[in-house]
Amino acid sequence: MADATAHGEAFGAPGIPPRWTRGGKDAIGTAYAASSRVWFTLAQGTLTEVYFPTVDRPQIRDLQFLFTDGATFFHGERRDLDHTVEALGAHALGYHIVSSDRQGRYRCHKELIADPHLSCVLLRSKLECTAAGTARSLRMFVLAAPHLDGTGWNNQAEIAVVSGRTVLLGHRNGSWMAIGATAELTNASAGFVGSSDGWTDIAEHLGPSFRFASASDGNVAVVAEIAGAAKGREFTLALAFGDSRQAAINTLLQSLEEPFAPARERFLEQWERAGEHRRALESGASDGGRVYRRSVGLLLAHEDKTYPGALIASLSIPWGEAKGDEDLGGYHLVWTRDLVNSAGGLLASGDAATARRTLIYLAAAQHEDGGFAQNFWINGTPYWQGIQLDEVAFPILLAWRLRQHGALGEVDPYPMVAAAAGYLMRHGPATPEERWEEAGGYSPSSLAAHISGLVCAGEFARLHGDAALARLALEHADFLEAHLEEWTVTRAGTLTPGVREHYVRINPAPMLDSGRNEDVETAVLRIANLEPGKACEFPAREIVDAGFLELVRYGVRRAGDTIIENSLRVVDAVLKVETPYGPCWRRYNHDGYGQRPDGGAYLGWGRGGAWPLLTGERGHYELAAGRSAAAHVRALERFANHVGLLPEQIWDLPDRPQQFLHFGRPSGSAMPLMWAHAEYVRLLRSIADGAVFDLLPPVAERYLKPHARSKLELWKWTRQIAQVPAGATLRVLLEAPFVLHFSCDGWTTVEEQRSTGAGLGFEWVDVAVGAGQTAPVQFTFRWARDGRWQGQDYAVQVRR
Repeated sequence: MADATAHGEAFGAPGIPPRWTRGGKDAIGTAYAASSRVWFTLAQGTLTEVYFPTVDRPQIRDLQFLFTDGATFFHGERRDLDHTVEALGAHALGYHIVSSDRQGRYRCHKELIADPHLSCVLLRSKLECTAAGTARSLRMFVLAAPHLDGTGWNNQAEIAVVSGRTVLLGHRNGSWMAIGATAELTNASAGFVGSSDGWTDIAEHLGPSFRFASASDGNVAVVAEIAGAAKGREFTLALAFGDSRQAAINTLLQSLEEPFAPARERFLEQWERAGEHRRALESGASDGGRVYRRSVGLLLAHEDKTYPGALIASLSIPWGEAKGDEDLGGYHLVWTRDLVNSAGGLLASGDAATARRTLIYLAAAQHEDGGFAQNFWINGTPYWQGIQLDEVAFPILLAWRLRQHGALGEVDPYPMVAAAAGYLMRHGPATPEERWEEAGGYSPSSLAAHISGLVCAGEFARLHGDAALARLALEHADFLEAHLEEWTVTRAGTLTPGVREHYVRINPAPMLDSGRNEDVETAVLRIANLEPGKACEFPAREIVDAGFLELVRYGVRRAGDTIIENSLRVVDAVLKVETPYGPCWRRYNHDGYGQRPDGGAYLGWGRGGAWPLLTGERGHYELAAGRSAAAHVRALERFANHVGLLPEQIWDLPDRPQQFLHFGRPSGSAMPLMWAHAEYVRLLRSIADGAVFDLLPPVAERYLKPHARSKLELWKWTRQIAQVPAGATLRVLLEAPFVLHFSCDGWTTVEEQRSTGAGLGFEWVDVAVGAGQTAPVQFTFRWARDGRWQGQDYAVQVRR
């Protein structure tokens, strides 16, 4: 039924181009119960993106209050008021917000929670007039901008009256939004943003001048006046969702019929009960456990309630105020790397059940070839199309940690582990993309995960009686470990006086090259996120990050290793930022992923800021080296905002208060970042244990003790090496059965050998290179399935 006093279609279709809101959130919230499938975010005191029915689907841009006295001023809550935000409890993700007029005439008190059992956000509000005469003229409105089904365009808005109550509706495809209140809503209208929406109307006229029943197929908004708000009456505003008009309205009315106080009590009780048994690490914090409690709650809140075990990277869209429908992903996607780090943080807190659910979710998301998407929606649909070998190794590491902690239960991860190990051997050793997702080649951090994943896979294979895979995986891991320094250490460093030998960020060796050149000293790295027109190619040996610390974290290299310590000197000289809150580090030199120097949003280029999670990684290294990590714990706690959220990046330039940028405080990228919260929790666990929580015993046992370096060399389509050392074993690896036709003496004598397979999607032949051999290894091959010759000879020179 249409509102009798609102009529017709709004003008100005389709509206201005839609945008999201700030990536730096003040707070994140959801109910603990799985029946409440709604997640909300808060920025600048205002409700911003709300997600439903899964944690990766934002449904609104924002919902805020508007104020006017009808004669002298118009205020939008987000832009024109000052805000304070406090958590409602030590564990609960609900908040008390006070939004105050800067001239002291009024303030708005709000309590924000999710309905503890329904997919509805509840906002209990009270307007307080603090200056004489204000109550007589002050008017209060609610404005909401639906971005249903994750999209700002092609939304529909309408005004309806249901059972005598005015309801503001939005829908797109099968997603519906319904807004109502316990107070009377009047002057309701739908409009197109930038022309006929409530903001534009009230800002221009200091009150509503038109009312429309609908705004169809565009960037739309709905608005309504809250009758009697200036008299100080408390009211509850509800924002409900459903997969149909009936579902959304029914949820709205059901939630509004429940008094707010008991709903609030149940909401808080659920979270307090969930946090009771996760307090063991609070004593290691320097802030009384505030950030620890919030970190655990946030990690839990980022798990989906329809797909158990699926945790997204962040309920935020970095620099969302500059992003529209052309960038649908944001950080509300699953990255396997972030997912396993989050699961590890919960495991460190004592929550094995969620980590086990994550392992099961990953097994369901694994591709038939054993790989994992770079990132993907909750339902498993890939988003970006890159390949990152550390993300294939991480599920193996999670499986091993669960086994190590006796937490696998009835789960048998071996099929997933074996398939992932096969993928790593087929697609490595160079990764198409490393953990910063911008370059391919030989990355110390990717190799750390790759090596560790294969060692753990080998141990799983041994436990399952699969001797062939155990031997193959461990041999391949040893091959990678033996080449670490050759691939990723420069001996001609120029960044720090007196330090010539250090790890580089990545050696961008070409993925396909006959006579492949893997020389880090001559490699050139292209950085793609720099300002157009500026130099973007640099010698690889002059670009550094701290990813090599992962080698120590997992047990591939020991803390105190000379090259590691030298590399830290370089990283500290080039990337370290001292702030009033503690030390922090940038990702790598010349990084362009971050806020622009003038404070503008990152849109393809910028200036990379410092990342608090790197402070946590450094703390883990200091602990491994026998030094204190207390300063790093304190820094992480101080980088958190007022309710305990850790940002992806901090601003490390002079203050720009007009853009909410302050030195050492969050920038406009993502906040909270679950990777950072997980790093903090694991650091507390490592301090409590007196050992790095992520250290993998089978890896440390293999590489931290004196051991002979592997003499295996690998030839494959993506690594056609030019030479091999005398005395080595040359392994020719192809992805189908073959017969190797080869000679080690210039074709004077010829041998043939049938390839061996292990059911992993590839086959191999090993050729022993004599210790005194000088002639190259020359070969071709015949495909076993059809007898077809390759038709080309290959040669690998022997280096003495």
